[in-house]
Amino acid sequence: MKIAVTAEGNNLDSALCPIFGRCPVFVFVETDTMAFDAAPNPAAGTRGGAGIRAANFVVAQGAKAVITGNVGPNAQRVLHTASLPVHLAGAATVRQAVEAYKAGSLAPMPLS
Repeated sequence: MKIAVTAEGNNLDSALCPIFGRCPVFVFVETDTMAFDAAPNPAAGTRGGAGIRAANFVVAQGAKAVITGNVGPNAQRVLHTASLPVHLAGAATVRQAVEAYKAGSLAPMPLS
């Protein structure tokens, strides 16, 4: 399954970014193989509506779930509407966050 992880860099050993809408990079990871692609967040530098734009980008990339440190209510609604659960993770690398997700340690965030 393809999941999107907010990241500070472009690989599995990058730090998880605690911010969804303005994270520098999304790392898209195939959970079965740990193969990944990194893409700059096109909403990172926008003045307003970054969360919604970032959520639409993640949906368009075909992700089926999101791992991040925090997500705002507008972005969360976009992701929820697209049936993408959001999982919150603390300080970790992308790899550690994905491993925690695969182990079932990251519960889906309830819709606020």
